[in-house]
Amino acid sequence: MDTRAFKRSLHHSDRYNRRGFGRADEVAGSLEQAYQSDLIASIRENGYELRHGRLSVKLAEAFGFCWGVERAVAMAYETRRHYPTERIWITNEIIHNPSVNHHLREMNVLFISVEDGVKDFSEVASGDVVILPAFGATVQEMQLLNERGCHIVDTTCPWVSKVWNTVEKHKKHAFTSIIHGKVKHEETLATSSFAGTYLVVLDLAEAQMVSDYILAGAEAADPASRTADREAFMDRFAKACSPGFDPDRDLVRVGVANQTTMLKSETEEIGRLFERTMLQRFGPTQLNEHFLAFNTICDATQERQDAMFALVDEPLDLMVVIGGYNSSNTTHLQEIAVSRGIRSFHIDTPERIGPGNRIEHMPLGGDLETVEPFLPEGPLRVGITSGASTPDRVVEDVIRQLMALSDA
Repeated sequence: MDTRAFKRSLHHSDRYNRRGFGRADEVAGSLEQAYQSDLIASIRENGYELRHGRLSVKLAEAFGFCWGVERAVAMAYETRRHYPTERIWITNEIIHNPSVNHHLREMNVLFISVEDGVKDFSEVASGDVVILPAFGATVQEMQLLNERGCHIVDTTCPWVSKVWNTVEKHKKHAFTSIIHGKVKHEETLATSSFAGTYLVVLDLAEAQMVSDYILAGAEAADPASRTADREAFMDRFAKACSPGFDPDRDLVRVGVANQTTMLKSETEEIGRLFERTMLQRFGPTQLNEHFLAFNTICDATQERQDAMFALVDEPLDLMVVIGGYNSSNTTHLQEIAVSRGIRSFHIDTPERIGPGNRIEHMPLGGDLETVEPFLPEGPLRVGITSGASTPDRVVEDVIRQLMALSDA
């Protein structure tokens, strides 16, 4: 379908809203009570440090709610105020934070059910209000809701929309979109729905496999060997590419985009890798005919990752990273701590700490596990950061848990 034409049509519909309802003042008190923190404000004013007995806490200088998340949550609250009696749905979690989504459920906002990765829209009726989350929704979902006569409130982060515009430019010029992202993540699913031909790579290692395949094609002399290579390639990326994807045909002209919450340094390296690959394959005079690059790295993601790199340079005994376990940007903050060899714990709620000197956390790439004892004895330096979907109030509650535990 012509996704640009569909978006233009949708944006002009009187059942579509992406600007809010002018009720920011009405919901400001509720947002402040639920998510803001006087303690965190005072720690910021004190150079991002707090001392409490034997405990020294050092906060990253950029953490927590980003502008796009604040906007999405505020619009969801405004939507409930603007439609006090209508049924309101969200196509997924508004953001990847359990406390925020819990608050919305308490406001009688309904969540589309998902089974085996498939959303069930069967209960959504004409006239219902449907909120699209901060990381967007697929074109197909928007089309379904529009045709069903729903009122659509679009809280998609503008940085995500920027990526959509990028892959549409790739499509317009017949370039394949190489998307650095997690293939099942809602944002990547949405982005790929706006692309034409696409291939999703999880990390630099997968990008290198694609690069190797492109370069091997220039030197292939044995058709049988190339067929085997192609079969192996498709086995690896069968669930990460557009329908009918042909690597020999579709990797001749490529453009790079990304899920906005991926690790900035890796996205940049993947872009450089494909630029070198196409330069080697086609030469400098033909590079622009075979490679396109646009900067689609989110400013907030970059700021939080840069702040985390600065924090892990501090002398720390351990690190606590706070955010939803399905939050991509939070996971990448944890990766930074782990890469520096710092004893690090990723938790989604303050209740993961205690009772007693214990913590339940999610190791990188692993399953939930409990560590006891958690805090060592003696003077203790703890670094703390949180993902872009984590409210300051949650960070405060974690710090208070640590303070009580250090006093015990």
